[in-house]
Amino acid sequence: LPAATAAMYKQWILNTNFETASNWDKGRVPCARDVVHFEKDKVVSVFVRSPHALTDMYLPLSGEFVLAAGAAFTAFDGSWDPGCDSGRTVRFADAEQHAWFDPTLWQDVLPSGELKAAGPMFSVDEERVPCRYDDVIFQPQTSFRVNTDSSQPVIHLRSISIMGQELNTPSSWAGYLGGPSAPLQFHGNGTLQVTGTGCPDKSGCVCGNALDGPRICAALLRASGRQCPEPACQSPLQPLGHCCGVCGATINLDFTPDFDLQKYQDRLVQELLSQPKYAGVQMAISKVHKAQTFLGILSRSATPLIQIVLIDDRAGVQAGTAAEQLAADIMENIAQHGEALGISSGKMEVATGTTASGQAGSHPVSRITVGTVMGLLFSLLLLGGILFLYRKGKLRLPALRLPQPWHRLEEPVSPAPASDNGFDNPVFSVEPPDADLGEERPKDLQVFYLNPLYDASETET
Repeated sequence: LPAATAAMYKQWILNTNFETASNWDKGRVPCARDVVHFEKDKVVSVFVRSPHALTDMYLPLSGEFVLAAGAAFTAFDGSWDPGCDSGRTVRFADAEQHAWFDPTLWQDVLPSGELKAAGPMFSVDEERVPCRYDDVIFQPQTSFRVNTDSSQPVIHLRSISIMGQELNTPSSWAGYLGGPSAPLQFHGNGTLQVTGTGCPDKSGCVCGNALDGPRICAALLRASGRQCPEPACQSPLQPLGHCCGVCGATINLDFTPDFDLQKYQDRLVQELLSQPKYAGVQMAISKVHKAQTFLGILSRSATPLIQIVLIDDRAGVQAGTAAEQLAADIMENIAQHGEALGISSGKMEVATGTTASGQAGSHPVSRITVGTVMGLLFSLLLLGGILFLYRKGKLRLPALRLPQPWHRLEEPVSPAPASDNGFDNPVFSVEPPDADLGEERPKDLQVFYLNPLYDASETET
């Protein structure tokens, strides 16, 4: 497919239709003898497809019923209903917590709205929610209510289809927001904005959901039991935009202006992923922004790169091994054809269930950390060696004495009277060369020596 037409369509799964059994607390659609109860303080938009006879119905203070052709509500006339022997109070479920940034509430579809067939491609968690250049579809003849709380003030989209009508210009979307249904369908602090434009860069565009990454992961973990599944590998990889660690491989590509993301994805699928030995391997490929770090400190700048995530369906010690082999083949292909494909360099990381296979390559932060630790160890070894030689007497260190300010404030001490015999110097022998060490030194013997730093003439006046 040409890159210009490679748009992603994401469809909202839930609805607030009257005929959907899961929208009622009893798990079934109300029957004639039931009393239908809508919470008075809950805002709802409810689509009704068919006629319903009811005993009683309590309505909300703010809401709407959208009736399809032939749909109606009538009062129960008391006739026998075989599926409704005893009437009960049936309450409409609360739809306030259905969040836009919950990945489990979206599915990939074709432009026609049909569910996209499962294949070798998947998306990291942040990209399972509509990205800024995606098309959003709410199924025709359905009502819904979505919480758009977001960490960003505006949520950009290419288009939105509601009730079978595609809104793909800012003006058409603004007109819909001014109507009566939009406030009942969308609520929250995030404002949806339709741009009508797709990704303008053939190398791909960043999804734009990074600010809401924690919100996406919180919703995903809440749906899966509030914790990530235990991976089979000891040191799982953490792809950008993904909530949990994975076993397999990741490849980060630096690219040139000639790189075409869609063409490269098609090439990988056709030439490598389609091979029988890679059955069960799945791939996610997209442009991401990798934060720059220095000594483990994040900076404000970010570098765009192409991230490839490879996982497989193998378990135990074999987990990730097929993905590892595919990653090696991709790296070999890059070495041979990377320049022609617009790829300047690539870096691979691997994590599998086998103990012999660890990570190949590392992030820049890891290299800096290792270099810092090695530098500290080298410095400690050097200082230890110097101290060892000094204590063994094989190394002399010059003494450095700095004058202290409080010494300058002390009064000078008067020198002691000079002795006729000078002073004892342990380095200089005071014995005359011809002296007999066994004889007593004469009392009137005077010993002098020359001091090269002292000039006797300076004392003469």
